[in-house]
Amino acid sequence: MTDLMTLLNTLRRPRLLIRAARFGLSGYSRERDLARLIADIRLPGPGRAVTQLVNIEGDMDEKRKTGDATYSIARHIEVLVALMAEIQLLRARKQSKS
Repeated sequence: MTDLMTLLNTLRRPRLLIRAARFGLSGYSRERDLARLIADIRLPGPGRAVTQLVNIEGDMDEKRKTGDATYSIARHIEVLVALMAEIQLLRARKQSKS
């Protein structure tokens, strides 16, 4: 978990992407949005979800940087919204256990 949090703290993305994702946080629905982003029968716990979302987001950022024609900024923002929301959930659960 510490390695994951270190990785997340060092992620650097364009300011506009982050601002758009922060704006979308209020409308995030775990059941609706995470189910659409992670193809799984059951929703994973927040730790596993963050790991999967980090991988998805990394692939998307690579497409963004290389100018890949399949890159979707809307999808990238959806993934960032989910990633931020799942991190918040993960931190809240960690604090409640302390």
